[in-house]
Amino acid sequence: MLLVRKDLEKDNAGQVTLIPEEPEDMWHTYNLLQVGDSLRASTIRKVQTESATGSVGSNRIRTTLTLCVEAIDFDSQACQLRVKGTNIQENEYVKMGAYHTIELEPNRQFTLAKKQWDSVVLERIEQACDPAWSADVAAVVMQEGLAHVCLVTPSMTLTRAKVEVNIPRKRKGNCSQHDRALERFYEQVVQAIQRHINFEVVKCVLVASPGFVREQFCDYMFQQAVKTDNKLLLENRSKFLQVHSSSGHKYALKEALCDPAVTSRLSDTKAAGEVKALDDFYKMLQHEPDRAFYGLKHVEKANEAMAIDTLLISDELFRHQDVATRARYVKLVDSVRENMGTVRIFSSLHVSGEQLGQLTGVAAILRFPVAELSDQEDESSSEED
Repeated sequence: MLLVRKDLEKDNAGQVTLIPEEPEDMWHTYNLLQVGDSLRASTIRKVQTESATGSVGSNRIRTTLTLCVEAIDFDSQACQLRVKGTNIQENEYVKMGAYHTIELEPNRQFTLAKKQWDSVVLERIEQACDPAWSADVAAVVMQEGLAHVCLVTPSMTLTRAKVEVNIPRKRKGNCSQHDRALERFYEQVVQAIQRHINFEVVKCVLVASPGFVREQFCDYMFQQAVKTDNKLLLENRSKFLQVHSSSGHKYALKEALCDPAVTSRLSDTKAAGEVKALDDFYKMLQHEPDRAFYGLKHVEKANEAMAIDTLLISDELFRHQDVATRARYVKLVDSVRENMGTVRIFSSLHVSGEQLGQLTGVAAILRFPVAELSDQEDESSSEED
C-alpha cells in the first residue's frame, strides 16, 4: 500500500489518500472502511444521453465520485472490494444523493475521510504502508568479506544493510590477520542483524552462503550471544535457518528461497505466530484457568487489574457498525499497550481468527491469576440462588 497524502486535524478528523498495490491491500482497505465514512475514488457510471433528434442512448463514463459509505462488500477469494453509498459532492453525471457502487481496484488511488481516526485504524495504515511490517522473512546472504541483510516481503526484497570488510588471505604459519579481519566482519554482520531485523515481526531468518561460512558465522554469533548474555539473539535462535547459496550477493537470495526446506518453513509464517498465541491461550485455559480469560467483560476486568500479558483480538470486532462498541474495543487495545502488554490482532480470514471468533473474538493471557472475578461470579450466582 502506498500512502500518497495524510491530512489529520488535532481532533483526529481528516483524510488519507492511498493506492492499493497488491491483493492483500484490499483486505487492509476493507478493515479501514466504516459506514458513515466518505470515500472519493474514480469509478465507471452508466449515463443516459439524449441526441439533438431526441433519441436516447447510454454511455459508460469514467468519473470521480465522493460517496457517504452505506455498505461494504468484500470478496475474500477474488480480493474485490465494493463500496455502496450516496453521492455527497456535485458531479455533472450523478445527482446529489443518488446511489452508486464503487469497485476499488489495485493501483488506482482513493481518498478516505473520517470524523475520527482511532489508533487501530492508523496502525493498520502504518502496517499496510511499511514494507517492514509485511516482511515476515529476513535473510543474511554472505560470503567471506561480503554480506547483505535483507527483508523479504510478499512483493519485494529490501536490502537493509551491506557489510564489506577486506579479509587478507591466510599466510603460511600466520593466520592471525585473517582471523581478526573475519571476526571483525562477523561482528559487523551481527550488529546489522540486531539493528535492522524486527524479531517481533520476522518469523524466520535465512542465513545463506557458499561453503561453511554460514555455519562458522552462526557459531560465532551464538557464542558471543552467550558470552554477552544477548537475550534478543538467544530467545530467537530457533528462527535462524541455514541454507546454501552460490555467493554473498543479493541475487543469490533467490536460490535460498527456492530451497524446499525453506519453502515448507516459510509457509504462512505470519499466521503461524497467531496459531501459537491461540495455542498458548488454550494451554493456559486448561492448566491455569485463572490466567486465561475470554469475553469482553472478563477481559476488561482483567485489564482494570493491569493483569493482561497478551491480548488476542479479532479484526472483525473493529468492523462493528456501532461506533460506541467499536470505540470500546479500541480503548481496550490502547489500554493494554499502555500497561506494557502485547496485542495480537487476528485476521478473521485465517483459521486461527475463526477459532478466536468462536471464543467471542477477544481473549487474554494474564500475567498473574485474577481470582477476584471468579469469586464475584460465585457470589452473584449464590445470591441469585
